[in-house]
Amino acid sequence: MGLFTELFAWWTGNTIGTRLYTWRKGSRVGSDSFGNVYYQTQGGTRRWVIYRHLAEPSLVTPAWHGWLHHTVDVPPNQESYDPRPWEKPPLPNLTGTPLAYRPPGSTLNPDGGQAPPLDYEPWRPGPRS
Repeated sequence: MGLFTELFAWWTGNTIGTRLYTWRKGSRVGSDSFGNVYYQTQGGTRRWVIYRHLAEPSLVTPAWHGWLHHTVDVPPNQESYDPRPWEKPPLPNLTGTPLAYRPPGSTLNPDGGQAPPLDYEPWRPGPRS
């Protein structure tokens, strides 16, 4: 299963086509703390990432995200990037897990799906005069 997954599975983000394109046209730019490796073409017109594990875009750090989307020209490993004090480390997408956001009133919410209290009094038509 390992070789099959490595060659044909799109969810790992590293199919045989991606490997061949990276080998032929890619030059390694750097890697992040999650083990993701970033590449670009010769002129820097195309940039991409090879994920270490599953293809999870929410695990791309903000600095590398800016570089991937051509917001900044200099990769984060070639400049001193200091995260803001309010920045938190990235979290994976929690949809479908017990930690996913469940709004008040949702049937999946631990409060039993009870409707939240209203912040206003809804208008009701009165008798005609």
